[in-house]
Amino acid sequence: MNVLSCSINTLKGLYDISGVEVGQHFYWKIGGFQVHGQVLITSWVVIAILLGSATIAVRNPQTIPTSGQNFFEYVLEFIRDVSKTQIGEEYGPWVPFIGTMFLFIFVSNWSGALLPWKIIQLPHGELAAPTNDINTTVALALLTSVAYFYAGLTKKGLGYFGKYIQPTPILLPINILEDFTKPLSLSFRLFGNILADELVVVVLVSLVPSVVPIPVMFLGLFTSGIQALIFATLAAAYIGESMEGHH
Repeated sequence: MNVLSCSINTLKGLYDISGVEVGQHFYWKIGGFQVHGQVLITSWVVIAILLGSATIAVRNPQTIPTSGQNFFEYVLEFIRDVSKTQIGEEYGPWVPFIGTMFLFIFVSNWSGALLPWKIIQLPHGELAAPTNDINTTVALALLTSVAYFYAGLTKKGLGYFGKYIQPTPILLPINILEDFTKPLSLSFRLFGNILADELVVVVLVSLVPSVVPIPVMFLGLFTSGIQALIFATLAAAYIGESMEGHH
């Protein structure tokens, strides 16, 4: 009962995270729900960039690839390598999921530094990278949790739950809590790093001449890419773990 109570409290805490606010927000009323409008706007921009890039890449493929086609093929090979390394030989069906996670997070992170969101005025709040909002990172983390549960159940059926008593039933409470801490760590790691990077740049721009923060902005671009890779790699590792057994 203590484990069940602790698990329920953990889930409730994860749900309550969606109420966390940093600064002001522009809200939309959709039905009976209140959503962060600026997150949807920037997310749609990121999705449009990804869809537009993909359309251009596959519109007229060449036998001898052009520079643009080479780039997209390299990105695909990179995502396949990450998926294969973490998941194993059955990585194929999961390449689209891992690739979508990586590309969405990567473009979202970079959009916060490269796109002039601040010139678009909102009634309340301001536009920023989608991953600068805890709601986005929690949603991505929960999608990852659903994915690795689905992978384990599809591969092993109900036998998947046997991992909770391995290597010994004494570890049952810890193994259960592990499934709740994974989305927490994924969401807070990504949210915290992106928020901190943008806050550092804003503070430096307000305190020193505009040229000085440029090296910090380039460092932010690098760390943003690393954060996207970490999230995608961990997502693939969790899926591989659920399919192979307890590690």
